[in-house]
Amino acid sequence: MTQISPPVSAFTETPRSRCEFYRHECSLPTVVDATTGRITMRAGLIGAVMMPTQLAQQVKTALEGSGVTPLSIIGHPRAQMWTFLVRSDIRPIGDPGDVARLWEARVVVIREGDIALPSPAPDPLMVRTWVSPAISTFRPSGAVVIARALSFLRQTRR
Repeated sequence: MTQISPPVSAFTETPRSRCEFYRHECSLPTVVDATTGRITMRAGLIGAVMMPTQLAQQVKTALEGSGVTPLSIIGHPRAQMWTFLVRSDIRPIGDPGDVARLWEARVVVIREGDIALPSPAPDPLMVRTWVSPAISTFRPSGAVVIARALSFLRQTRR
């Protein structure tokens, strides 16, 4: 008697498969929490710059207009924030006025600790999503992202 194999179903993405993609295709040092399906990576050579969505949209448009692509940007819809994954090349900012502008605008530089990435695990609260997904090993300079943000913040103060 010949057995018929069930039809091959469409590929179902899992937190583990997504983590493997991040590791192998994007060189992101990701791990999966087996209980929650949450995908994180430890900041180090790769850092992040988080800022409010409105400012982030301006920065994204300016970077793409300058040919700085592809960008990896995580959206936090409930918090109305975006996080740019960047190279960790941001030096301390010497100008107290610039430090104040960034602080008042809620721009945060993440140099240490965990960075959470979007996961295909069910997320009823829609905490994280890709605005511009990680698809390669390219990361923009964190210093350039901060400089673009500062240029917009200086313009709005005038």
